[in-house]
Amino acid sequence: MSHNFLKDYYSEIKDYMLAGGKRIRPLLTIATYNGISHKVAEEIVHPSVGIEFLHNATLIHDDIIDKDDFRRGNPAFHYRFKQYHLKNQFTKFDAVDFGTSIGIIGGDTTFIMGAEAYFNEDFSRDLNLNSIRYYRQAFTEVIHGVLIEFDMVNRKSQSIDEYIKMVSLKTGALIEKAILIGANYAQVGKEFIPYLSTYGINLGIIFQIIDDILGTFGDEKITGKPTDGDIREGKRTSLLIEAINTLEGTKQEELINLFSKTEIDAEDIEQVKELFIEADVVNTCKSIATTYYNEASESLEKLKQILNESEAEFFENLLKFVLERKF
Repeated sequence: MSHNFLKDYYSEIKDYMLAGGKRIRPLLTIATYNGISHKVAEEIVHPSVGIEFLHNATLIHDDIIDKDDFRRGNPAFHYRFKQYHLKNQFTKFDAVDFGTSIGIIGGDTTFIMGAEAYFNEDFSRDLNLNSIRYYRQAFTEVIHGVLIEFDMVNRKSQSIDEYIKMVSLKTGALIEKAILIGANYAQVGKEFIPYLSTYGINLGIIFQIIDDILGTFGDEKITGKPTDGDIREGKRTSLLIEAINTLEGTKQEELINLFSKTEIDAEDIEQVKELFIEADVVNTCKSIATTYYNEASESLEKLKQILNESEAEFFENLLKFVLERKF
């Protein structure tokens, strides 16, 4: 392959990174730093993007694992290279295998690029090292969350507590570490770290529960994601776990059997949705999310003694947005 391919490869990484997303993680790093240091500083912008690159690295690999061809209403990274293969009429490799292979490398590249954000001259060596430790921790925790999720798919019974543990690692860890990296550079007092962690992990838990709801009952035009994906893939969402633990007898058996199928068709998906509605899982899951919202709010109250007013308001509004979001 020529050097032109490298140009195309990095061009696709750039396009993928800029194709959408809420940019919550870098915003949290900046807001935490500015809020604690009580100043608006440009030097935090560079390290703020590190966790966003790591986040995208996990998404690239996630879409390969889940066989999702689209992300945020745009082509997934591996799917872009499946199309690239077809467009260039390559004769070596199958188009799907080519896309998957480049996708694996793309996730690895994005992970390394993210780490580079903490090799900067605006902050001391010790602060940069602490950030790299958080970065490594975040990636390890995401991996553990994904592994727990894989294990959950192969078991019939799960508890909502196990689900919470999984999402606190898979989703919460990146959000928590984005906050802790900002706090690290602002040299926060150690006594405030537990409150920052609780806020960040809970924000991730709420985000994922609402994501589960939107993934099955959201408006596809708003979310950019199909509402059959989670069910078709047999994902152990909060909706499914709550439904299995709420329904009884033949209804419970029916739901378990539907998710035991190798292939779930359109009719099965409608049956699953009907069973979810019967078990009233949307309201139950929103109630669970609200519990974590209240806990995060309590932590935020404790943090208000070190945060400036505008950033404290940002944290409040973000928490509310994540709970009430429609996309």
